[in-house]
Amino acid sequence: MGTPTDTGSPPLPASGHSSLSGSGSGQTGEAARRYAALDLGTNNCRLLVAEARGRGFRVVDAFSRIVRLGEGVSLSGRLGDAAMDRAVEALKICQRKLVDRRVERARLVATEACRTAENGGHFLDRVRDEVGLELEIVSRETEARLAVMGCASLVDRDGDGAILFDIGGGSSELVWLDTHSRSGKGLTSIGRSIRAWTSLPVGVVTLADRHGGLDVDDEKFERMTAEVSEMLERFDPGHALDRAAREGRVHFLGTSGTVTTLAGVYLGLARYDRRQVDGTWLEAGDVADMIGRVRAMSYRDRVESPCIGADRADLVIAGCAILEAIRRRWPCPRLRVADRGLREGILTELIAEDRDGGGRRGGPQRGRHHGHDGRAGERAR
Repeated sequence: MGTPTDTGSPPLPASGHSSLSGSGSGQTGEAARRYAALDLGTNNCRLLVAEARGRGFRVVDAFSRIVRLGEGVSLSGRLGDAAMDRAVEALKICQRKLVDRRVERARLVATEACRTAENGGHFLDRVRDEVGLELEIVSRETEARLAVMGCASLVDRDGDGAILFDIGGGSSELVWLDTHSRSGKGLTSIGRSIRAWTSLPVGVVTLADRHGGLDVDDEKFERMTAEVSEMLERFDPGHALDRAAREGRVHFLGTSGTVTTLAGVYLGLARYDRRQVDGTWLEAGDVADMIGRVRAMSYRDRVESPCIGADRADLVIAGCAILEAIRRRWPCPRLRVADRGLREGILTELIAEDRDGGGRRGGPQRGRHHGHDGRAGERAR
């Protein structure tokens, strides 16, 4: 699997942070500018369209579909034809929403599946030609940074920081946010609070591909957990983090379908409700109980669970294994669940760039979308 990359401190975010509540203060006068963030991951294709509202934003449209673009990539090294077809169909819906919602600026990113597949570039060419969208393959470092920006407002300001983790389909990012050793505890200081980060080359799709996800007994679950634990051992942020975790001075901040799904099961929701899940606090014992309850379900039980369903039933145990490995490495007493992440980070960054720098030039190339007449829309800055 290789060694996890970049275990030191990443560069600071390119701009300041906006409110991540999605509600912000009202805006008068001319219509608010519309922004979009698209995240094509190993498992999901997700889009948010939002209007700037003061220092925050208001979501006006959203789309999410499980496409499993990275299905089998860890075994074959290539994106499969059926997986690419599913992704293209989802992206066509996203393209229509960008046009219908009159989005002015967008950032359209692809992550681990396209980063690692040998035919990832070919797939992006196909998306450009068939859909009219130019996707940007972001680095693992950028993915981690955007996740921080998207979730930063959920860090407990009374503690010394958090271990943020994003369990994806093909990779999992971890970031140590040390707010105690950095000046200021406001949202604008979060970038300066990044002490260390890493990206593990494993996610729920890749782990389930290798070990299976339908019937997972205790022995198979331990093999999954041990594989991830071995990767975590290569990440050495120093003894300060271990000490802070043992003393309860940092908490977990989890963002991903795995954590939100598990939280929905734990809360006993009759149907998934983001308003109840996002921001929920769970004690360590609650997390252990949550994992145990899901592991005790049969595959059929998981399919029938309103917060898991058929799309995640064969992946959620792999997610539990990744979460369990993280918990064993750092025994934090609390976990906060975030139903937000990379897309919210993208929106935050785009809005901050406009507010603070007038959408200045420079920085990484953004994705672009095409209108009905085929002309390229504004490349988001």
